[in-house]
Amino acid sequence: MNKALQTLIDRGFVKDCTDFEGLSDLMDKGPVTFYCGVDPPGPSRHVGHIVPFFAMHHLQEAGHNPIALVGGGTGLIGDPSGKTEMRKILSEETIRENVGNIMKQLGKIVDFSSDPAPGLGKARMMNNADWLVDLNYIRFLREVGVYFSVNRMLTFEGVKQRLERGLSFIEFNYQLLQSYDYRMLNEKTGCRLQIGGADQWGNIVAGIDLIQRMGGEQCYGLTFNLIMRADGKKMGKSEKGAVFLSPELYSPYDFFQYWRNVADADAVRFMKLFTFMSLDEIAEYADPARNINDAKARLAYEVTRIVHGEEEAEKAREAAAALFSAGGSVSKEGVPSVSIPKADLEKGIGVLELYTRSGLTASNGEARRLVTQGGAEINGKKISDPKAVIALQDADGDGELLLKAGKKRFMRVVAE
Repeated sequence: MNKALQTLIDRGFVKDCTDFEGLSDLMDKGPVTFYCGVDPPGPSRHVGHIVPFFAMHHLQEAGHNPIALVGGGTGLIGDPSGKTEMRKILSEETIRENVGNIMKQLGKIVDFSSDPAPGLGKARMMNNADWLVDLNYIRFLREVGVYFSVNRMLTFEGVKQRLERGLSFIEFNYQLLQSYDYRMLNEKTGCRLQIGGADQWGNIVAGIDLIQRMGGEQCYGLTFNLIMRADGKKMGKSEKGAVFLSPELYSPYDFFQYWRNVADADAVRFMKLFTFMSLDEIAEYADPARNINDAKARLAYEVTRIVHGEEEAEKAREAAAALFSAGGSVSKEGVPSVSIPKADLEKGIGVLELYTRSGLTASNGEARRLVTQGGAEINGKKISDPKAVIALQDADGDGELLLKAGKKRFMRVVAE
């Protein structure tokens, strides 16, 4: 087996390949150009979306040439694969803004610089809007649509699941467009491999088939496992919702804490998937004699460093140390914060309203349950009375209140 391909297998990425032996032989012959698509339905990806891009990182390190294909064109339609309902159709302006944000996020995982380090493959970003937006529909049907069998398309799992709930014609076209993407990349760049999540299998196979039917060379597909947590839930969800890569949508501190609090059974497995650490180094943390919290702390630091940078990772680590270590003398700078008018605190704010305004609870009812069940603390003091009023004199010397919800969720409230 080709070394780079074996690395992906050993790290737990790979689910299926259209032809393991053929792909391995191709990769042994020299650098392979490959691509992964990413549609821009929102301003940020979350951690459940980025498994293929960590795989892309490892392939780039082995000298292969990645293409991140941003779906500025297909994003105008939306991929029905793995979705229970039709996506909201966004404006072209919103799509462009989302594309720009996502390209910046992916650049933290894959090196898209014009002059990569020696040994790295040369990565680039492309946008399928360049060839899809102005496509002549009649010509497209004659030149591409003629090769697709509706009967075969209906056999793919992603389409079958949506047929039970309703599948619009605009979404049904998606497989043709993604297949055409693969064909265009093969022609323009010599791309011969598409990678993606397991839900993309049908689209990838259709693209390979289209290339061959139109006289192209043998191409390949490689899909990755859907990453589930040890509790059986999908990766990328938390008490606060989706774990976004954007610091505006999910703070670096909360991001760090998400990884720090993964189940013991997930720590080493996630190290293999979501960090750049070598397998030999990861194996040291798998030693049963080693404290599993060491692995979880290292995992949290490494993923936060990759996504948010070393400075934010250090701040998050120090903030966690301040909150969870005896004495709490380390800087709390990395703890997420919210500002409220100083005048509001001078008048006094009910504890339920304060927790809701801070974002730690979604409603006063949720805040009431938190308080009555003993899960609320402010500046280290447990609050058990839901009628309690918090005032400026309750703040520390810096005019701040440190709110705690449960065992691991914190928020700094700053009076301004």
